Amino acid sequence: MRKIACIILLLTMTFSAFPQDDWFGFNRFQIDNERIAQNGEFPEVVFMGNSITEYWAYYHPEFFAEHHYCGRGIGGQTSAQMLLRFTADVVNLHPKAVVIMAGTNDVAHNTYWVEPDKVVDNVVAMCLLARAHDIVPIISSIPPCASFVWNPDIQNAAQTIVEINKKLKAYAAANDLVYVDYHAALADNQNGFRKNLSEDGCHPNPDTYFIMEELVLKAIDKALK
Repeated sequence: MRKIACIILLLTMTFSAFPQDDWFGFNRFQIDNERIAQNGEFPEVVFMGNSITEYWAYYHPEFFAEHHYCGRGIGGQTSAQMLLRFTADVVNLHPKAVVIMAGTNDVAHNTYWVEPDKVVDNVVAMCLLARAHDIVPIISSIPPCASFVWNPDIQNAAQTIVEINKKLKAYAAANDLVYVDYHAALADNQNGFRKNLSEDGCHPNPDTYFIMEELVLKAIDKALK
C-alpha cells in the first residue's frame, strides 16, 4: 500500500507542475464520467488506450453496448498520459476489470523519447492502481506496427514493440494476470501489421476489430472467473 500511496502522490505532484491545458486528457470524458457516476450505471469493463481503442469504440459501438463495456481511448496518448488519467477514467467508474493497451505512441515518440522499460513501468503502475481498487487488470500487447505515417523517422519500431510486449507478457505471467496477445494474431512475418488488416500499418481496419474482440472476450472471461 505504501507503494500505491507513493504513486498517487507522484501523480498529484506531476499534474500540478503542468499548465492546465488538458495535456492529460482529463476533460475528454468528464461529462460522460459524471453521467455514469450520477446514474450508477458503472461498466463491467473499461478499455483504457490510445487511438486504437478510441476507434474501436467508434467503429463497433454495439460491441461495447452489448457487453456493458466502456471505451476510454484518446488518440495520440502515451502510456504516461494514460497513467495520469487512470483514476478519473477507470478507477472512478468502478469496473470489474480494465483492459490496458498502451505503448504505440511511446514508440512513435509522440511526446518525447522514452526507454521501453518506462512503458512497462507505466503499465505496471496502472495495474497496481487497478488492483488497489479491486479492479482486475488485463494487459494487452501493443499491436504490430513497422512504421508510423505521422513520424516516419522512427527506426526499428517493430522490434521495439516486440521487446516491450515480451516484458509485458512476462509481468502478466509473474503476477497472475491475463495477457491478450493481439500482436500474434495481427502481425506478418516482419512483425508489421498484415496488409489486409490495416490501411496505415498501425491502426486496425474496422473489420480487424472482430479478431480483437474474439481474443479480448476470452481474456475477460478468464480474468473474471
